[in-house]
Amino acid sequence: MAVGTRRLSDCRPPLWGTLSHGVEAVKQLSRAREAVDRYQQRHTWAGFPLAVLRKYSDDQGGYLTAAVTYYAFFSLFPLLLVFVSVLGFVLRGHAHLDHEIVKSALGQFPVIGPQIQTHSLGGSGIALTLGVVGAVWAGTGVCRAAQNAMDQLWGIPIAERPGFFQARARAFLLLLVLGLGALASSGLSGIGTVGTHFGVSWKLIAIVLSTLLNFLVFWLAFRTLTTAQQTWRSLRGGALSAAIAYEGLQLVGGLYVNHVLKTASNTYGTFALVIGLLSWIYLATHVTLLAAEGNVVANKQLWPRTLGGGADEPPTRGDEEALRQRARAEEQRPDEAITVTFD
Repeated sequence: MAVGTRRLSDCRPPLWGTLSHGVEAVKQLSRAREAVDRYQQRHTWAGFPLAVLRKYSDDQGGYLTAAVTYYAFFSLFPLLLVFVSVLGFVLRGHAHLDHEIVKSALGQFPVIGPQIQTHSLGGSGIALTLGVVGAVWAGTGVCRAAQNAMDQLWGIPIAERPGFFQARARAFLLLLVLGLGALASSGLSGIGTVGTHFGVSWKLIAIVLSTLLNFLVFWLAFRTLTTAQQTWRSLRGGALSAAIAYEGLQLVGGLYVNHVLKTASNTYGTFALVIGLLSWIYLATHVTLLAAEGNVVANKQLWPRTLGGGADEPPTRGDEEALRQRARAEEQRPDEAITVTFD
């Protein structure tokens, strides 16, 4: 009678095979990741966007965006007070203009729309004064938050940033210049989306002009919002990228107002307005800071970067320079020097 024999491997529990497959899958993923890392380090079109995202994460771009968004959203309320007061003065005694606004998307706007339709919107000198003062104060806060974000991206040491009075005076001047440019750009973009009395050709021209004006505004902002002295030529790429992306957000925002807020009730329209504005400002700030970060990476040659940045991966020259800049930005005093070394 023959006695069968079994190999030792046949006696292993079924779990052994599952673990073996899992270990092999992890090894394959690791090899694939290494191949992708080598590829992106050799090709600029893949490595540059990754370096921008890595640098943006190192600089805590999300927190910088949240700070700018807070001040920008807060500044809208005094601006809205100014707008309502001015509109009340303008519509007084102009029945034809009142009728045209009632038929427009603004007549369906939450909170303001019902006041216009019932002809109960009136101008107030006190409200206008308070609105202007509040808008200037809040707008200055937006510019100061943007200055801090730009200095953080460029790695400007805290000790070299503008002082208390200098920062506020500079923010006020920037508010006047950049604020007027942004309002003009928004008006042209509005013609391209919700302008009912304009043909397709005029709308396209308005969009092109708005994009060009956005480019000039961002170009000026990237040059003046940071303490770092960069040439105008070196900032063109980021300004163009920000202008195109910002114009897209403006068009989407115009469609949102014309199709969502126009048909919403007064109560739900108010919630839609607040959520929409907050989301739009947050995205617009992200776009702006990412474009500025692209200028930083391009000018300081902070790429290629490694994918993971772990201790088991040797750092590239871009990794080392980006980390040195991030550390030097924390210098608090003129006589303080931070040195970064790598083993």
